[in-house]
Amino acid sequence: MSTVRLLKKDPDDLGIFGKALFYLILILGALVSIFPFYWMFVVGTNDRGAVFHVPPLLTIGNQFFDNFQRVLDKTDFFQALGNSLFVSSMVTISVVFFCTLAGYAFAKYEFPFKNILFYFVIATLFVPQQLGVLPTYVIMAKLHWIDSFKALIVPAMVNAFGIFWMRQYISTAVHTELIEAGRIDGGGHFRIFWNIAIPIITPAMATLGILNFMTVWNDFFWPLVVLKNQEHFTIQIALQQLFSNRDGLDYGMIMSATFTATLPLLIVFLLFSRWVIAGLTSGAIKS
Repeated sequence: MSTVRLLKKDPDDLGIFGKALFYLILILGALVSIFPFYWMFVVGTNDRGAVFHVPPLLTIGNQFFDNFQRVLDKTDFFQALGNSLFVSSMVTISVVFFCTLAGYAFAKYEFPFKNILFYFVIATLFVPQQLGVLPTYVIMAKLHWIDSFKALIVPAMVNAFGIFWMRQYISTAVHTELIEAGRIDGGGHFRIFWNIAIPIITPAMATLGILNFMTVWNDFFWPLVVLKNQEHFTIQIALQQLFSNRDGLDYGMIMSATFTATLPLLIVFLLFSRWVIAGLTSGAIKS
């Protein structure tokens, strides 16, 4: 039995050996995935030379707070963390809402040039992001939004991938019969969307939210271009400041800051992944 076929099977349908092999593969996969994060924490709890140990150091030290104190001395870490949390949350909320609206319109409504407009939206995915930096920067400068959160939030409020993702999911998940039933009951367009479509497509919205939050949180290039004042820096810009050290890189300090900056991502992922699993397993339509 191949590994792929084994993973596709229900563990209850396997024998004792198959079940043991199934869980062994899952445990090994989990350990391989967790190890880089654990090692980052180990380096963050030891001195700056821990990263050069051969074999790699695997024991947790007691210098995490000392290392992190040096982070606080060099950067306004928690303000940058709050800035990233605010920007990522605002962008994610707007992307999920507007992309869901647009995807619902493309999936369930008929209007002139519908397919041409959708293909145009998809075509923007093939344009490298770097080509849009200069015109976007000029627009932000004309609006006097340089060095403000508006320059980070407004250009990212809708994206082509989100529209494509929601359109594909809504096309198959939201049945036309449900929409017609809502219209017969006197529901308006937005009420049908909010009360009928949204409960069904919650898993897709949660998945889009996870992906978008992680993308905005990890974005470094655009905030570096438009942000000038330190009080507006996001966490990625703040982490970059830790690498400017004439005495050599303090890996204990860098890893302690990176570990702390990663925690919000893990929390958001765990919360939304539960939502996704619950939505997928509960089922929206029962025949």
